[in-house]
Amino acid sequence: MMTKPPIGLVVEKAKSRFGLVVLSARRARQINAYFNQLGEGLGGFVPPQVHSLSRKPLSIALEEIAEDKVVIAPIEE
Repeated sequence: MMTKPPIGLVVEKAKSRFGLVVLSARRARQINAYFNQLGEGLGGFVPPQVHSLSRKPLSIALEEIAEDKVVIAPIEE
């Protein structure tokens, strides 16, 4: 089974596998929270930034990372 986007592409964008796991998990939780609060009118979460045929938050998060819609913010010292 081929994943879309290819994992090699998103690992390059996230700089490491660990970074990809953390970034995609955080964004997937945000997307899931957005879908759960839709009918409440709160608007506390950012909607998905890509048009996706997938209904799974993690797949949507990976597509966002592949299209540079979500990036790792540098840590200031």
